[in-house]
Amino acid sequence: MIWQAFKEQIDPSWTLFLDRDGVINWEKNNDYIKSTEELVLYPNMGQTLAVLNRLFGKTVVATNQKGIGKGLMTEADLHAIHHSLQERIAIEKAHIDAFFYCTDLADDSPNRKPQPGMVYQAQHQFPEIDFSKSIMVGNRLSDMKFGRNAGMFTVFVATTHPEVPFPNDWTDFRFDNLEAFAKALVQG
Repeated sequence: MIWQAFKEQIDPSWTLFLDRDGVINWEKNNDYIKSTEELVLYPNMGQTLAVLNRLFGKTVVATNQKGIGKGLMTEADLHAIHHSLQERIAIEKAHIDAFFYCTDLADDSPNRKPQPGMVYQAQHQFPEIDFSKSIMVGNRLSDMKFGRNAGMFTVFVATTHPEVPFPNDWTDFRFDNLEAFAKALVQG
C-alpha cells in the first residue's frame, strides 16, 4: 500500500485507536504504570495528539492492563492515570475520546489484545466507528494482530521494539514513534 494514496483517504469519519504504553507514554520494562507519578509522556505528546484529533473523528485508547488482574494496582489507579493523561494533553488542546482496557490475565480472553473485544466495546459506545476506516497504532505485534483481527489498518511504532521485522503480514505502515506518524499525515 502506498502511503501518499492511503493518507489522502483519512478524514473525520475515521477513527484512531492507540495503544498506551510505548505509544503515548514510556513503557516500563516487565512492569506496569501503576500511578500517575509513573506516567511519563513521550516528548511533544500533547501537540502530537492535538494534530491527530484534528484529522480523526475519534481518538480512543485500547490497552491491556494485566497489572489490575494481578492485584498490583486497582481500577481506581488506572482511572487516575487516564485522568492525569487527559489533563496533561489538554494543555495543548488535545484529548482522548475514550479509554478501553482489559484486566484479564488469560491471554485468550476475548477482550485481551490481540483478540478484538475492546474494538467492539468502542463501537458499542460510538456506533459510527467503521473498522474499514480505522487505524490501530501500537508498539507490539499483538497490537497489529488486534487491529487486523478487527479489519483495521495497522501502524507499528518502533519506540520499544525496533527489532520487529517490517514488512510483515500484520503491519501496513511503520514509523519511529507517534509523532513521526502524525507528521507524515500532515506533510504534503
